[in-house]
Amino acid sequence: MALRPLDNALPMINQERPKKQAKINVIAAHKDKQLNAVGVNDENVAPLAQPQSTEVTVDYVASENLEAFQDADVKIQGLVGGLESKDWVKVCESLNDARRFALYHSALLLPILDKVVMVMVKAMKNPRSALIKTSIMASSDIFKAFGENLIESTSDAFNQLLLQLLLKASQDKKFVCEEADKALSAMVDAMAPLPLLHKLSVYVGHSNPRVRAKAANSISKCVSKMDVESMKEFGLVKLIQSASTLLNDKLPEAREAARGLVISLYEAITESEEEKLEYWQSFCQSNLAAIHAQAMVKLVSS
Repeated sequence: MALRPLDNALPMINQERPKKQAKINVIAAHKDKQLNAVGVNDENVAPLAQPQSTEVTVDYVASENLEAFQDADVKIQGLVGGLESKDWVKVCESLNDARRFALYHSALLLPILDKVVMVMVKAMKNPRSALIKTSIMASSDIFKAFGENLIESTSDAFNQLLLQLLLKASQDKKFVCEEADKALSAMVDAMAPLPLLHKLSVYVGHSNPRVRAKAANSISKCVSKMDVESMKEFGLVKLIQSASTLLNDKLPEAREAARGLVISLYEAITESEEEKLEYWQSFCQSNLAAIHAQAMVKLVSS
């Protein structure tokens, strides 16, 4: 039996495939876009002008390389304006000028010393590392020139400066930390130990362990410069209790500073005693808990 044609079948539809776009044109356009985006030109196109770098560098000048002013009387007139500038580079330059005044023309700087110190404090709070380091370097030279004037000032400028130096010495940025350590050492060397010890002692209980450690180090250096009469004036009991607290601090730096403090106390307190260890033991037991007194005796006898 013959098969009938299926007239009602669906007609065949010839679908044409979409023509592919030439890849070469797309790739070329993409490359042109990339070249234009990064400012790169081919050999047939004149090169685009490159923007000049706006990065600013600040020179850190060592104290021994600073020079005196030829016209100091004139220069001092514009110092405060430069320190209060909104241009941080200008502030850095003015801080270096303040260092030169401190080293060579201190009498001209003295009347505005508190203003200069407050600018240094403000600069240390700035996020720019160049400002921070320059201000710390300035503080070292200020200490060398005005140690006694700063500690005796009735303003709060020195207290704020001391706190900032302790904080900066506790930072993770090595070059800032090292510069702050130098400034703290310059401070201890330049100032009378007894009044400075009063300023530092409040930081034995600071909540930041790194600040405690830096303060402990400065306290130990201060006490090492004192005779027994100065220690008595400050308070021997207060000193031994501070040493005991720091000796149990969680940071090794604080504990090491405390050991130095204990040795200085022991040598001063027992200097005129024949039975040194027995006298020291009696003193510690009278002013400390038994376990802490035992640690003090063990420390000096080891």
